[in-house]
Amino acid sequence: MVDTGAGNGISSDSSPPNPPMSVSSADAGSTELPPSKTVRVVVKGRVQGVFFRNWTVDNAQQLGIKGWVRNKRDGSVEALFSGKPEPVAEMERRCRLGPPDAMVTGLQVFPSSEDPGAGFERRPTTA
Repeated sequence: MVDTGAGNGISSDSSPPNPPMSVSSADAGSTELPPSKTVRVVVKGRVQGVFFRNWTVDNAQQLGIKGWVRNKRDGSVEALFSGKPEPVAEMERRCRLGPPDAMVTGLQVFPSSEDPGAGFERRPTTA
């Protein structure tokens, strides 16, 4: 006996059934922007007066990250990193070490939806 699918919404014509719809990660990336990650970080320790901001600008530009870096009056350095997840994670790792004369004692990382701008810049000190 041949089931025509009567009563269950399946057509009984002779055309082949449509394959199930599936979206692979390769398909999803072909029409959408590549995934991006934006984080705000606060670096604590001996991080001012040791060229931390210039070092951050150089490293961020090398990794193709957008955002900014600035000193805070409490002695910490704050930065916004935005880009592909892997380079952003690498920048976080580098900030845990800092430039040669820095002594990083803490790194806080917060997700952010702030617009990073077009490149990477050094900003003035803020409260």
